[in-house]
Parts: sequence; structure tokens; C-alpha cells
Amino acid sequence: MEEIREKATNVAGADIKVEEQQMGPPVGAPVSIEVAGEDYDQLAAISADIQNVIRDVPNLVDLKDDYDEGKPEIEILVDREKAALFWTSTGQIANTVRAAVNGIEASKYRVGEDEYNIRVRLSREQRKSIADLERVHITFMNRRGQLLSIPLTSVATIKLTEGIASIRRKDLKRVVTITANNEGRPSAEVLKDVKARLKEYRLPSGYTISFTGEDEEQKKAQDFLSNAFLIALLLVFLILVSEFNSLKIPVIIMASVALSLIGVLFGLLVMQSPFGIIMTGVGIISLAGIVVKNAIVLLDFVKQLRERGMNLNEALVEAGRVRLRPGILTAVTTASGLLPLATGIDFDWFNLKLVVGAESADFWRPLALAVIFGLSFSTFLTLVLVPTMYALLEEWQKSIGTKLRRVFRMQT
Repeated sequence: MEEIREKATNVAGADIKVEEQQMGPPVGAPVSIEVAGEDYDQLAAISADIQNVIRDVPNLVDLKDDYDEGKPEIEILVDREKAALFWTSTGQIANTVRAAVNGIEASKYRVGEDEYNIRVRLSREQRKSIADLERVHITFMNRRGQLLSIPLTSVATIKLTEGIASIRRKDLKRVVTITANNEGRPSAEVLKDVKARLKEYRLPSGYTISFTGEDEEQKKAQDFLSNAFLIALLLVFLILVSEFNSLKIPVIIMASVALSLIGVLFGLLVMQSPFGIIMTGVGIISLAGIVVKNAIVLLDFVKQLRERGMNLNEALVEAGRVRLRPGILTAVTTASGLLPLATGIDFDWFNLKLVVGAESADFWRPLALAVIFGLSFSTFLTLVLVPTMYALLEEWQKSIGTKLRRVFRMQT
């Protein structure tokens, strides 16, 4: 992409945009800044100033805005007082200029069933420049019934200006959008540097700056996935409470979810992979239903052993010994199955060859890393911390029960 960008820089008369292929739904530019206000010229000036402030941010490329300077246009300003002296109106003057430049439909020409409009206007040589318009005479019948022919310059001023080609609005305000891409560094880090540069930027009264594009979509995705994660935890907890008819065991089991989050963050840190809002978030939500399995089976087995007559410590040790092998095998097989996604290694069955660095690996890698490290970390700690927490809660429950019984005896 960088080579293409360098080679395409000097192509005159072309607006060339170099972008990476989107591997998911469109999320907008990595850096997107909307400047909103009323005066479009002021918005253009603010946009140019902001671009100068952030232009040298490391790894920021393709910086530009959508302000359209428009095309040159000829503006004819009618002097209403002079026009009134001739008993004419702005409409009559405008119609004369329109007929001279754009033409008027004088008649129609028929050939068989086809019909063509006959348009009359000045010849090309007489409508090339402002000087040509200055020589145009306005012939009209004024409101007094007089037929007059006067030069256009006697009732109007002609000048060359530059008009706005298009005006973009959002929430009833005029908006100029500044966009940029990132190259060689995560977009979140580049955007963080841009926000730091603009933190102290002073805007005129009535003008605002907002960050949209990829940043806005990530915030929406983060809110949605956070709610989905909380709902998933709530559903798991309700099912466990109804199954075990107790609050103690579900609380301990849900602790394994927190252990999986530690594993996810540790894995991303070790692999130096950024926290992807969407794919890492989906991986964390899936872990909420996966990692509780080992804790459920372990504590259910402990409960069965205690019903058979074992004391607490013996039941915990026996359950840990029995569940060690299947727990590790489950984690290893799951992690092994996700290794192709995490490493980008695949097998091309059509050409019968091994592929390293698959195109979709960057998209799926955060999800695979989240599940692999989260499940592995929680499986290891579940065999240690979950029995420990269970034993502590049992001791605290007995201690609190003993104290309560003593209080009741003293009162009676």
C-alpha cells in the first residue's frame, strides 16, 4: 500500500485513494473528524488549520477533507434603484441574461414522429467572457408600455466569483469532514495521538468537533457487546441458581469467568495483539459460556462426593484429581483447533499445499487468541482457585452459623 501510495502521488488531475480491503462491515475511516458550524468558509479555514496541527502525527497518511471549493462562476448583481428608473424589474433582466447565455425555446421542429426543440441564444463567440456579457443589451417593454434597449452594465454589475459546489449537513448543521488512514501502527494509537493534539485546540463560538468513522462505530459495538456480555452472565447465573438451588456454588462458578478475562488480557499482552472491540469482544462473550463448564462439573462432583460421605478436603482433592486429565484435554483440544485462526496457517485442499499467513487471519486472530488464552488460563486456575474458594466459603458459612447460634442461645 505504501509503494502504491508513493507511485500515485504525482498523478496530476486525479484523486487517488488507497485503502485496505474491508474484512467486515464498513466502519468508516480510522481517523474521521467532523467540524460543524454555520459559515462554510469558516469551516474550511478550521479544517485546514486542524490538518496542519495533526499532519505530522506518526503513521498518519492520506489526510484530507471533503470541502469542495467549487467552480468559478459569473455573478450579476442588479442595482434595483437604477432598474427602477427604467421601470423594469430584476426578473426581466434575469430573463434577458438567461436567454443570451442559456437560450430560450423559440419553436419546435418536426421530422416525421420526432420532435426537436429550437433554442435561440447568442453565438459561442458572443458568450465566452465577462466582456461579452458587458456588451449585452436588454430589450424589454417596461411597465409604462415603452420599448427600451439598454446595456446590461447600466443596471447591473458583473464580476467573477467562486461558488460552493455542495454543502453537507448533519443534524441541521453544516459539516466538513476530515479523514485520514493509518499505516504501520494500530488505528487506535494513531487516533489517540490525534485526540491529544486537538485536546487544547480552541474553536470559535458556535463550532464543534466530533470524532466519527471507525471510532464512533467501535463505541457502538463496545456498548452492544458490553450489554450482551452482562446478559450472558446473567442467564448463566440464573440457570446455575435454578440447577444447584443455591447461591454459593453459582457465585464460585462465575468467578471462573473473571479468571478467563485475566487470561485474555495476558494473552494479548504476550502476543502483542491489540484489543479488537468486535472480535475480541465476541471471544470474551463466548468464553462466558465455555469456561464455566469445568467449574460446574468440578463442583457438582464435589457435591456428589460429599453426599457419599467424604469430608470437604477429601472431596476437593478427589474431584481435582479426577477432573485434572479431562479438563486439560478439553482445553488443549479446543486451543489446538483454534491455532489455524490464531497463526494464519491453513491447508489449501484445492492445490494440496500448506498456506502460511492466510488473508483472513488478521480478522479472526483476536477472537482465537481470546478463546485460547482465556480457556487455558481459566482451566489451570479453576483447578486451584475454585476449590480454594469453595473451601473458604464453607468455612465462613460454618463460622457465621456458629456465631449466629451462639447469639440466639444467649438471647434465649
